[in-house]
Amino acid sequence: MMKKVILFWILLQAWNLLPAQTVREKLQQSFQRFMSDSQLKHAAVSLYVIDAKTGQPVFDVNSQLGLAPASTQKIITSVTAFELLGSDYRYKTEFWLNRSMPNYAENSIVMIRQSGDPTFGSNRYSGTKPAVIFSELSKAFSINKINPQGVRYRLFNNRFESQKIPDGWIFQDIGNYYGAGAAGLNWRENQTDIMLKAGKKAGDPVTIISLDTLAGNGFTDNQLKTGAPGSGDNAYYYFQYGNQPAAYPILKGTIPAGEENFSISIATADPFFHFANELQKNQLAGKGNIVTGNSFNTSGWTPMKPDVQIYTHVSPSLDSIIYWFNKKSINLYGEALVKTFAYEKQGFASTDSGLAIVKRFWEEKGLDGGELNLYDGSGLSPLNRVTTHAQVEILRYAKTKEWFPYFYAALPEYNGMKMKSGTISDVKGYCGYHQAKDGRDYIFSFLVNNYSGKSGLLMGKMYRVLDELK
Repeated sequence: MMKKVILFWILLQAWNLLPAQTVREKLQQSFQRFMSDSQLKHAAVSLYVIDAKTGQPVFDVNSQLGLAPASTQKIITSVTAFELLGSDYRYKTEFWLNRSMPNYAENSIVMIRQSGDPTFGSNRYSGTKPAVIFSELSKAFSINKINPQGVRYRLFNNRFESQKIPDGWIFQDIGNYYGAGAAGLNWRENQTDIMLKAGKKAGDPVTIISLDTLAGNGFTDNQLKTGAPGSGDNAYYYFQYGNQPAAYPILKGTIPAGEENFSISIATADPFFHFANELQKNQLAGKGNIVTGNSFNTSGWTPMKPDVQIYTHVSPSLDSIIYWFNKKSINLYGEALVKTFAYEKQGFASTDSGLAIVKRFWEEKGLDGGELNLYDGSGLSPLNRVTTHAQVEILRYAKTKEWFPYFYAALPEYNGMKMKSGTISDVKGYCGYHQAKDGRDYIFSFLVNNYSGKSGLLMGKMYRVLDELK
């Protein structure tokens, strides 16, 4: 009888292993076809798949090879944020007044304590919309008997680095909406829109219909041309440096022929300037009473100590921030979170310190630090290098945490799979989770660098490999 029981147990274990072996074989065949494609002739590719329950590798090609992850890097920042900050973490942007000033009610300096909140003024949440913030600030002025026409605004809290853009971002990106850097005070996700009118045929000039000069863009050197019909948004906005007129921003590239109301989004170079000008527009500041820049950096001016807190704006919770961070791949959120790690753990917000904290956190969890060579929190920099092994281990770690449902809900769905995508020049990636029809759960990361041809063609080929997990 005992021999029969043992034989049954051995057969059962063999049966349980059979599906994983079949998946491995299917992945091997599919991956070989993938690598024989001409698009991959000069590419560096890594695919790592594990069984989510056991942690055992199902498929492994180059899992220790460091590759540019593009926006799949956001899963690293997201998981770290849940662990270091907590799902209920909220930013607070405080407005203070110094009542000791003579005639403070008629001619007041309102000090804004910056917190690095990337959602301040965002239209994604009901409580962060500009109209809500202006309404609450107006109520605060009324309660404190402050004449808004006499208000001057300054930033305080000198624990944020002045550099908004991380090292390693390319010049073509930083003037466009997805290349908005993170400041101590962010406003409207540090972006604004330009409305354009294309010509009737390719090569015709493009007209600027409207541009938000409140954002500080001013005059723009418009070099845009009309492209072929249906050619999409190929317009780029470049910040310039130097004396006028050389410092005027430049618009280059093309938009499709026949478009009469074509909108593109660009980054704002100075979000506080944008915010301050909107305060003035909404009659919450007198004309000429906008004070731009950080008070602690103003030459010859000694910062006052504010003594009355008149209004505090509280951000959405971190789980809501992570939701949009991944769903819409908002690079600003990643850069703000990295600086927040440094601010909360070391008292000064900087990208370099925040990234060092990320790396150290995962080293303490058992990852080799060499698997995370990070230059930003969003993956926009082409200098980032991570391994698929590191990404899969981080995804596996997340699955054991109580906040995992929030993280999982934030992942987009592509090809019927919950996964984060990543795309920058000649880089494509996917990483996430999938439950097969037989009930087995898999965690995977698939990165391709230096491929040839169009991204859309490669995407379908990557999907066909991942389909073997279904």
